[in-house]
Amino acid sequence: MGTHEITPKFTPEITPTLEELQTQERRLVFRQFTHDDAWALGSLLVELAREGQAPVAVDIHRAGQQLFHAALPGSAPDNDAWIARKRRVVERFGASSYLVGARFRARGTTFEESSRLDPDAYAAHGGSFPINVEGVGIVGAVTVSGLPQLEDHRFVVAALEQFLEKYL
Repeated sequence: MGTHEITPKFTPEITPTLEELQTQERRLVFRQFTHDDAWALGSLLVELAREGQAPVAVDIHRAGQQLFHAALPGSAPDNDAWIARKRRVVERFGASSYLVGARFRARGTTFEESSRLDPDAYAAHGGSFPINVEGVGIVGAVTVSGLPQLEDHRFVVAALEQFLEKYL
């Protein structure tokens, strides 16, 4: 019997700096964000997750409406709860859930200790990224849950980079 080493597609790297995270957000801006864009972006995320055999749930919200949701093999109902909690952080703070958590860590504390927000409703863990439309501002969030938080964040960022390069 041989053993097979499985190399995950989304391997963690060095933790990004606050400046790197803020640069991502300034760079990843849409010209528009329609229902069709949500479908195309969500489909891309699902395709990438399947390629990497990532056990994730994917969610896209715009203006309080869920435009896309998919749960891939290996994901669980808890992933939907994490999605909602991470998305609320983006909606409240206007920044990616990972960046919000990193800002608290940079101050020597944690989001849970210092935000004074209900941890059952908010989670500053990586995986939710603002949908920022040029000239409009943040209109929603794209969220992934199922991998370690930095991998969730990097997965969303990589998909956004690919989407924006191809579609816009």
